Amino acid sequence: MSEMIYRVFSFNYFIRDRYLDMRGLSNYRLSCCVNTLLQTFSATWELGDLLDKWETAGVRADGRNIPLHLKRVLMAMRSNHAQPAPHRDFLHSLDRNSFRLLTQHDADEVFLAILNLLQQQMDDKPLALEIQNLYKISMETHLQCLECASVQTLTSYMLSLPLHVKEDHDSLEGCMTSFFGYQELRGINCCFCAKCGQKTPSKKGVKLLSLPHILCVHLKRFRNCGGYTRKLDCRVTFPEIFDFSETVKEAFPSDFAQNDCKYTLHAVVVHSGTATFGHYTAYVCDRVNQRWFYADDSHVEPVSWQDVQSAYGGHGRHTAYMLMYRRGSKEEGQQPELSG
Repeated sequence: MSEMIYRVFSFNYFIRDRYLDMRGLSNYRLSCCVNTLLQTFSATWELGDLLDKWETAGVRADGRNIPLHLKRVLMAMRSNHAQPAPHRDFLHSLDRNSFRLLTQHDADEVFLAILNLLQQQMDDKPLALEIQNLYKISMETHLQCLECASVQTLTSYMLSLPLHVKEDHDSLEGCMTSFFGYQELRGINCCFCAKCGQKTPSKKGVKLLSLPHILCVHLKRFRNCGGYTRKLDCRVTFPEIFDFSETVKEAFPSDFAQNDCKYTLHAVVVHSGTATFGHYTAYVCDRVNQRWFYADDSHVEPVSWQDVQSAYGGHGRHTAYMLMYRRGSKEEGQQPELSG
């Protein structure tokens, strides 16, 4: 009887451990940037679930096919193996799509390119649209001429929210307030006014039309100064949970339809080093019990929220570069454990 109980316990532990463990990814030809993004994609379990729905039996195994190789590597990362997950086919497919191996890349640029390639290369277009909608931020830009008061509006969408970072000290809330606040455009920044028939000073504002399930925030830490790129190591704080509607009230029009604007952090892309010689790592939150892990290529270790906060930055410290938030509370984003 005791042996049977032990076997049942061992089976239950194996099932749980299979979903709690994270697989690392070996650094292959300067792949730390892609490795880090793969860890954030794996932590965004909704993306893996959508790719699992994709019927690939009739899809040609083309070396350039990003969605096919992404689906395979995310499946491998979920499997119960202690060794680093095989991802070289995905890296080579990126290389064939102009993201060369042995080259340093910008994480946000690669992230957006992968999402765009999913749209272009998946044969199941409705499913590809679902993946895009997972990250899609719809907004309306208002441009008011300061000479004649006429207003132009433009509806657009983004897959990541690019936030300007101040050079001394900032916060996610402060970055968002600056992004959605009104800006006056003068001098070389003047815009063309159709009513005036010339470029005039104007006032620009942005309003949200809809928020995504997965909110990707890009903290723009790199500055171009006379052809030279430098990195801002300044401290930028960010919360584990925030309510968009309370943080940036001015971003919402009066007829905004969505009710749930609360977001919970589940992944952080971290950059260390300089603009010309750097390294990417990731903090990701486990999908079952909400534990945090730190992934540095093939090395993975459990950490605390206090460790994640070390990515706020500061002189000589590693810095958060991209933040991935999931809409809903921690409990709503939690996946149930399997039982035997």
